[in-house]
Parts: sequence; structure tokens; C-alpha cells
Amino acid sequence: MIRPSGRAASALRPIELITNVSKYAEGSCLAKFGDTHVLCTATIEEKVPGWMKNLGKGWVTAEYGMLPRSTDKRMDREAAKGRQSGRTQEIQRLIGRALRSVVDFEALGERQVRIDCDVIQADGGTRTASVTGGYVAMALAMQRLVKAKLLPALPLKDSVAAISCGICNGAAALDLDYAEDSSAETDANFVITGKGGLVEIQGTAEKDPFTEAQFREMLELAKTGCTELAVKQKEAIGI
Repeated sequence: MIRPSGRAASALRPIELITNVSKYAEGSCLAKFGDTHVLCTATIEEKVPGWMKNLGKGWVTAEYGMLPRSTDKRMDREAAKGRQSGRTQEIQRLIGRALRSVVDFEALGERQVRIDCDVIQADGGTRTASVTGGYVAMALAMQRLVKAKLLPALPLKDSVAAISCGICNGAAALDLDYAEDSSAETDANFVITGKGGLVEIQGTAEKDPFTEAQFREMLELAKTGCTELAVKQKEAIGI
């Protein structure tokens, strides 16, 4: 299999998780997956949503958006349209679910962590970069709480990352860029914890149905990719 980028089927794009890129956010990470760049920031609020008051637990929520020139043609801001697209809502819910899966809410206490993921440049895999960078931003924000002695330890049960896979020209490939994503026979996203737990799998056959064997190939590639991402996350956070 020859990929447009020249990468091996099991190779990630060049990955960078650049931390502390925002002066004001409690935690921040610029996640670069090749030419896909997502700015992820984490904000700590000393309150929880009204429906969670007096439960002794915290919460994590996420928002996602694409800047007007994050793609080859300018897109209108969703604020100008007066509503979010279904795609935006679906992606930010995915990010929130992914990050909540590794948080100990009782240990966090009655505070909320808000994650904002803004796509600066898109070349495929913006949701997976958002989950991966969002975790780093969240962990850094929680580190501040520990350093301020507001928490005795990080309220995290595990790390979490995400990666895309697909069937391209009949073969499984890891971490699709836009050239592959736009023409893939199957497109899938995997959210996996540092310990190997599966949080979420999204898979769609764009042309012919994919087989169980092809699914297993994609799963194995995703597990390998997320293991690499977990190492990079740990290095970025410094734990």
C-alpha cells in the first residue's frame, strides 16, 4: 500500500503536543497531527452545573469549533449563523465523553473543567487531535489544583487519546489525513485509554461494507497508535 504521504500503514503523522501556549488558561495544549492543528484550553470553574449542586462531585464538558480559514476555503462562523451544526455538536459531545471517562469526579470535588478545542488548521482527524490535546490541557489544569493544594492528587484514573483509522484502497491505515479521509472506503475513530480500555468507536463504510477482519486490523492499528500518543501525552504533562 502506497499512501499519499509516503507513510507506512501503521505510521502516525508527525505529532506535537505543545503545552502552555495560552497565557490565561489553567491548562493549554496545541495539538499538531501533521497539518491538523488544534488549540485546546482548559478552564477550572469553582462551581458545577445546577443539576449537580450539592452532590459532592465535579464535571467535565467540552466545546469544539473550526476557525473560518482552518480549511482551504473560508467558512462562516457558526455564531454568525446563529446555531451550531450537527457535526459540531456531535464532535464536542464525543470530546466530553472521552475526557469524562478518565476523571474521578468525587476526587475533583464540586468544580467544573471546561475544555475548548479550536481548530486552527484542518487536514483530517480534528476530533482525534481534540481528544488527545484536550486530555493534556485538562491534566495540566488539574496539576495547578494540586500545586495550589486544593487537591491532594490528580483526580485522574487514566489517560485517554484518540486516533483515526480507515480502509484505503482495500488496506487498513492509521491516522488518516484529508487526502485519505476524503476517499477512504471506511472511516473510523477510536478513543482508547492509556491502559487499553475502549471508550468509543465510530466506524462508517463509505462505499462497500467492511469485514470483521478489516475491523480487527483497524483496531490493532488504533491500539498501537494510541499507545504512542499516551507516551507523548505523558511527556508533555511531565508525569
